[in-house]
Amino acid sequence: MKMNINNDFWQLIDKLVLESEIIIDRPKGSCHPRYPDYIYPLDYGYLAGTSSSDGDGIDIWAGSDGDYVDAIIVIVDLLKRDSEIKILIGCNEEEKQAVMPNYGSMKGILVRRGG
Repeated sequence: MKMNINNDFWQLIDKLVLESEIIIDRPKGSCHPRYPDYIYPLDYGYLAGTSSSDGDGIDIWAGSDGDYVDAIIVIVDLLKRDSEIKILIGCNEEEKQAVMPNYGSMKGILVRRGG
């Protein structure tokens, strides 16, 4: 029996989001706690009860198009010497581009659902 790994991956992401409380701890328009020049373009938070490589919950960006997960961002940060994902929930194309990290030691790639 052949598995559809791509579809299985997104189903697991959906389940993780549906079964977790979304905590928005950095609302749209707020400043980053360590980098005050960075203003959050969307609501930013995490999934309660989960863990990422930094020991905190899995990060999410919440956009204006509902609660559908259709992309993640995979990030590499040389300053922190880590990598992690950010789950994009309800982000339209403009919002996806607004949250893409592309500075200095941190870069990300957008992985779209079905792509």
